[in-house]
Amino acid sequence: MPNSILPHSFYLNDDVCFIAKSLLGKILETNINGVITSGYIVETEAYRGPDDRASHSFNNRRTPRNESMYQSGGYSYVYICYGIHFLFNVVTAKKDTAHAVLIRALEPIEGSAEMLKRRSLKTESNLVTKGPGSLSQALGITKSYDSVCLFSLQSPVRILESDKNFDPSMIGISTRIGVESSQEAASYPWRYFIKNSKFVSATKNSL
Repeated sequence: MPNSILPHSFYLNDDVCFIAKSLLGKILETNINGVITSGYIVETEAYRGPDDRASHSFNNRRTPRNESMYQSGGYSYVYICYGIHFLFNVVTAKKDTAHAVLIRALEPIEGSAEMLKRRSLKTESNLVTKGPGSLSQALGITKSYDSVCLFSLQSPVRILESDKNFDPSMIGISTRIGVESSQEAASYPWRYFIKNSKFVSATKNSL
């Protein structure tokens, strides 16, 4: 029986940290030119506008780059990092709130051969979807998939329910990666990950 789509209502919760944690174990799937690739979400980070200095929407900053963050929850926000990597985020909460969850790592499910090809890897390894840039490349996510609806089965990018249930003891919590210059926001414990997953992108200890 196919997994059901994660409903629009899931994304409208105002607590972006709750959603970031709840996304662990859900399935991120793409259907690009008829090729399906997917993986279990095993690492996330929450970003909360307008008071989070690490967020692109800090202080209600609004630019062409981050306009997608101001949509209603359940849409994608994809941006380019270092001019190379496409990073995939899930917009949450109500329209104009500008909360988002960065998906940092996946455990592959379907389409492994295609993911390896996209990543220019010859053999299966945890590197294929380890890290936000890697998983986007593996799933074929580029800037063209910014502002995509995630709660429609007809969408090229969607998030599905799954039967993965993690005991709270399996979930690690830490500060976020790469936000050290964000003053007090650098210490926020808003990164969530599956402790024993080999696909998790960083080795920060759980708080």
